[in-house]
Amino acid sequence: MLFRGINSVSLDAKGRMALPARVRELLNEVSEGRVVVTIDLEKKCLLLYPLPLWDEIQTQLEALPNVDPVARRLQRMLIGHATDLELDGSGRILLPPLLRDHAEFQKKLIVLGQGKKLEIWSEEHWAAEQEAHREVGLADFKSSPSLQSISL
Repeated sequence: MLFRGINSVSLDAKGRMALPARVRELLNEVSEGRVVVTIDLEKKCLLLYPLPLWDEIQTQLEALPNVDPVARRLQRMLIGHATDLELDGSGRILLPPLLRDHAEFQKKLIVLGQGKKLEIWSEEHWAAEQEAHREVGLADFKSSPSLQSISL
């Protein structure tokens, strides 16, 4: 499974977001339309995972030692905010108010493919994120040793 590309979608007054057709097809294929949405730890966006993939991630998170305060915070934030959702007959998901509030969603949203997951951004936060990337330019990418082997 591979999520890629960027789409603009709308959030309706009830908090429902329609997923792009290609995304719906993939999710119906790999998880029967069942997904988990949680918060991103660094940015004001949400992360959407097909349920089987999230189950693997949650197993890894639960295996972390609870006595490690960093691991415990990670578990609280990611598992604690993880919400099971299902696509309705129209290919929409109902995003809970707490998750919408975290990401400061308004009406216009951006759905960004990130391989095995999707990021969901408010249009405003995504525009700010893109501007920040442009300001940094390629300098960060060129200086990262782990990215030296990638040819774009």
